[in-house]
Amino acid sequence: MTDVRLRRGRGSLALSFFVQGVAFALLVTRIPGIQDRYGISDGLLPLFLAAVPILAGVASVATEKVVARVAPSRVLRWSQPVVLLALLGVGAGDTLWMAAVALGLFGLAVGALDASMNMLGVSLQRTYGRSIMLGFHAAYSLGGIAGASLAWVGAHWHLSLFWSYLPVVVVLAPAAYLGSRWYVDGKAAPGGGPEARGGALSFRLLLPLCLVMTFAYIGDSTVSNWSAKYLQDVLGSSEEAATVPYNAYMVTTLLGRTVGDLGVRYFGASVVVRAGAVLAACGFALVALAPSAWVGIVAFTVLGLGLSVIVPQTFAAAGRLFPENSDAAVARLNVFNYVGFLVGSPLVGALGDAWSYRGAMVVPMVLVLVTVVYATSFGAREARYGGGHERPRTVDVG
Repeated sequence: MTDVRLRRGRGSLALSFFVQGVAFALLVTRIPGIQDRYGISDGLLPLFLAAVPILAGVASVATEKVVARVAPSRVLRWSQPVVLLALLGVGAGDTLWMAAVALGLFGLAVGALDASMNMLGVSLQRTYGRSIMLGFHAAYSLGGIAGASLAWVGAHWHLSLFWSYLPVVVVLAPAAYLGSRWYVDGKAAPGGGPEARGGALSFRLLLPLCLVMTFAYIGDSTVSNWSAKYLQDVLGSSEEAATVPYNAYMVTTLLGRTVGDLGVRYFGASVVVRAGAVLAACGFALVALAPSAWVGIVAFTVLGLGLSVIVPQTFAAAGRLFPENSDAAVARLNVFNYVGFLVGSPLVGALGDAWSYRGAMVVPMVLVLVTVVYATSFGAREARYGGGHERPRTVDVG
C-alpha cells in the first residue's frame, strides 16, 4: 500500500509541475502581446517583469513559516488554482492597474507554489532513496512545451490573451486540484547521509547553492523574458516565429531532465552540473553571435540542454545538505530563484538599451560558467544514491 501511495504521490506531483510549466510558458511567451494590450512602454516593461519575482520571493519566505504549521501539500493544493486564475486575469484586463494586480497575484501565488512543490519533490526523492528530482522538472519542461505551443497557436490565429488562456484554465485548474488529493508529504530524515550538517540551517553552508541558483535563473530568465523580443527585434523574425525559441528551449530542457536522473546516479551530481554549465555558456555565446533567427533558435535549444540539470540538482543538494530541515532549506533557496529573475531580466534589458542585446548575452554566459567553480557543493559519490536500488521509506499522505 505504501508503494502505491508513493507512485500516486509522485504522479500527482509531476502533474503539478506540468501545470505550472504550462501556466508560466503562456505568460512569458506572450510578453509582447501583453505589452501591446496594456500599452506598456519598453522602459516600463522591466519594472512589470521585476515585480513578479519580487512578490514571489516574499511568498517563498512566507511559505517557510507556513509549512512549520501546515503541510507543504496543502500550500500547493491551494496556490496552484490561484496561479491559473491570475493568469486568466492577465488576459482579461484592459487597463494598466488591472495588469499590475493580476501580475502581482500571479507572483505571490507562484512563490508559494514553487516552494511547496519543490519541498514535496525533495522529500519524495529522499524517501525513494534515488535521484528523481529531474523527472519532476522534466514534467515542468513538458508543460512549458505545451504552453509555448498554445501561445504560438494564439499568436498565429490572432486570438486575444483571454481566449488563449481561458480553455487552459478551465481544463487544468480542476485537474490539478483533483490530483492534489494524492500528494505525499515525506518524513524528515533523522540523521541524513554523508553530506548532512544536522538540523540547524546554516546560510553559510547554503550560500554556494544560492549563488548557483541565482546564476542559473539569470540564464533562464534571459531566455523566458527576452528570447521572443530578441528574435523579433534583433534577429528580425515575425511575432509568430518569436514564440519558437522558448519552445525549442523547453524541448531540450525536457530531454536533458528526462535522462538527467540516470546521469546523476552513475556519474554524480557535480559532474552533471559542470557539464550543463559549460554547455549553457556555449549556448549563450552562440545567441550573442547568431547571424539569423534560425541560428538564434538553435542557440536557445543548446541553452536548454545545458541549463536543464542545474536547478533540480540545486534543490536536491539543499535537501541532502540539511536532511532534517529540508523544507526550510528549499524555501530559502527558492528565494534565489527569484533573485536570479529579478537581476537577470532588468540587467539584460538595461544593457540591451544602453549597449546592445547581443552584448547583454555575454553577462549570463559568464555567470553560468562560474557555476563550474561551485559544482563541488553538489557532492560527487554521495549524490549517486547507490545506483538507485534502495526501497522507499514510510511516508504521510497529504
